[in-house]
Amino acid sequence: MNSIRNILKISKNNLNVMNVARMSSDKGGKAGAIREAGGAFGKMEAAREDEFFYKQQKQQLAQLKNELNNEIGFHEEQIKQHQEAIKRHKDRVQKLDS
Repeated sequence: MNSIRNILKISKNNLNVMNVARMSSDKGGKAGAIREAGGAFGKMEAAREDEFFYKQQKQQLAQLKNELNNEIGFHEEQIKQHQEAIKRHKDRVQKLDS
């Protein structure tokens, strides 16, 4: 359970860093010379940055989903092992009673 919390915490921090970086690159923050000049090149650069952050966020979300699915599989396997152990113990108790 702690590992899920850590994954979510790390992912949340990564998304926050991306949003801060993205907001600082908008018109209000300092930008590169091309962005400051404006015009078509500035718009194109802004579009490229948006695309970069979109792809990066999409990749991080896919990674998070994959890690969570792996954890689900691990816990399902543990449930199966615990159910088998419970059955074994019940069988032993039944043998002791007879």
